[in-house]
Amino acid sequence: MSALRAQAFWILLALVCAGYLLFWALLIGATAGYSPPEHWFKALASPAIRHAAWLSLFTSTAAALFALLIGLPIGYLLARREFRGKSLLDAALDIPIVLPPMVVGLCLLIFFQTPIGRFIEQGIVFTYTVAGVVLAQFTVAAAFAIRSLRGTFDHLPSRPEDVALTLGCTPGQAFRLVALPAARRGMVAAFCIAWARSLGEFGPILVFAGATRMKTEVLPTTVWLELSVGNLEAAVAVSLLMIVIAVAVLVIVRITGERV
Repeated sequence: MSALRAQAFWILLALVCAGYLLFWALLIGATAGYSPPEHWFKALASPAIRHAAWLSLFTSTAAALFALLIGLPIGYLLARREFRGKSLLDAALDIPIVLPPMVVGLCLLIFFQTPIGRFIEQGIVFTYTVAGVVLAQFTVAAAFAIRSLRGTFDHLPSRPEDVALTLGCTPGQAFRLVALPAARRGMVAAFCIAWARSLGEFGPILVFAGATRMKTEVLPTTVWLELSVGNLEAAVAVSLLMIVIAVAVLVIVRITGERV
């Protein structure tokens, strides 16, 4: 009797999982079936959409690289050291993840109206520029890169680094020569996650960098612009393109053996 109950429990969980997957399959299927493929290609051939696609690829790559550069030292610190206030720091690093996207964009916009922000913009103008798109994407993506890399270093044994220290390496050399090569798969996964998050970012970009055609328009803002003028077929085409890219990124992450 207990075996039957256990089997029924696992079947119930499997049905819940299947129902959720079916829900998403219906959503994507309905979107894909909204218009014929020739309409997708016609929309994607638009100069404005092609510009948005190339700009998205550039800014997402730049933001993901910056996120990786920030995520590596912070993730390593959290995984290898115990110190007072660590839990508070850990929580603070998750702020970009839990904040509403529009709030992130508003915080950036207000910061660059302060004396410090205006001083920074004397060198590089961020507000309503491509640099602002990269900064808005990085602000959120970095938190995901940190989470991913912290998990990577948590799962790597620290013994090889300890041995390197006993052989005369400095902590920095142990990090560079031992920890980083061991974490290369996790680095690929973190980069992909940060890249995908940057590609799909909308709220902070809209508020901080705007959605100017052929200037700061990226794929998520393209969907919004096309919807705002009633061009649903173009919005569907861009959405399907982003779905394909997202699936490709997930495949790459799974190949690395890391979890999102």
